[in-house]
Amino acid sequence: MTETPPPRRARAEIDLGALRANVRTLRARVAPHVRIMAVVKADAYGHGAVRCARAALDAGADWLGTATPHEALALRAAGITDVPVMCWLWTPGDPWDQGIEAGLDMSVSGMWALEEVVAAAKAVGRTARIQLKADTGLGRNGCQPADWPELVGAALKAEAEGLVKVTGLWSHLACADEPHHPSIAAQLDVFRSMLAHAEEAGVRPEVRHIANSPATLTLPEAHFDLVRPGIALYGVSPSPELGTSAELGLRPVMSLKASVALVKHVPAGHGVSYGHHYVTGGETTLGLVPLGYADGVPRHASGRGPVLVGDTVRTVAGRVAMDQFVVDLGGDDVEPGSEAVLFGPGDRGEPTAEDWAVAADTIAYEIVTRIGARVPRVYLGE
Repeated sequence: MTETPPPRRARAEIDLGALRANVRTLRARVAPHVRIMAVVKADAYGHGAVRCARAALDAGADWLGTATPHEALALRAAGITDVPVMCWLWTPGDPWDQGIEAGLDMSVSGMWALEEVVAAAKAVGRTARIQLKADTGLGRNGCQPADWPELVGAALKAEAEGLVKVTGLWSHLACADEPHHPSIAAQLDVFRSMLAHAEEAGVRPEVRHIANSPATLTLPEAHFDLVRPGIALYGVSPSPELGTSAELGLRPVMSLKASVALVKHVPAGHGVSYGHHYVTGGETTLGLVPLGYADGVPRHASGRGPVLVGDTVRTVAGRVAMDQFVVDLGGDDVEPGSEAVLFGPGDRGEPTAEDWAVAADTIAYEIVTRIGARVPRVYLGE
């Protein structure tokens, strides 16, 4: 049997062994009773939701989490049917009925959502699993403290009628990636107060949770019954203030690579790419890398993005175009087809996703998540 050769133009290598190791690292950071929800929203931050979900479960994750119901339903359709899956970003008219039939845990942040899920439960004749989300200070989704008693009361009434089961109470932190930010303690205080109200009213949740990746790594007081690591699963540091991936015991899972498509000698004063924002300072060689912003390479990193070609880290010369960019090879004779590594774990001196985040003035979450579908994923360690 002939093996399929790796894609030549470009590829994102996904090291599932590293992902499993990251799950084990995170497991060691929490108490034995605390469960782990592996967040695989946005196609597992660009890494591939189904394969990453399975790898995380193999390594000991207990739950899966997605943003949209369609992401969660896709996991069920792929055969992941025996673990709890939570999804939290619902809009009016979304498929609550399918979520109920698939046994999803569905987040409810307000009365409109509770009314829609109750109607769907009546229509399909099954009890819906719901989790009530509290807005403890992030100011996005979630129920405000002033409206919490009404939502809790209505949910308990629906539970008494057999239409819903309140399986969780949860919230999300705004500044967990900023150590000692005053909002962290303030949000935890509000969360405890809202938990107390719901539990005194009669809610008996399976899980209470507020901890994202940075809180999982640094805030044991925020762990409650379950933690929800996302970016940390993929070996990316949630924040430079918390330390590098290596310092946190994490290993980056994605490596973005391409084959150099063309190498040519050019004279001094030669303009490179749109707008001629880069002009060669002397006679040199240019290498063409066949990746661009259509593939997720940030145009904001034009003139700054680091790339390992050969044994040397080069810099994007001029603007990143839709499908390609250029590096100045400084006169080195590099063969077409040679490997260009945009980012990876850093073992060979290659840049990391954090390095690209600095170059593009963004966060590493965006760097890995934005790598598009035109870049094939190649899975290692399955």
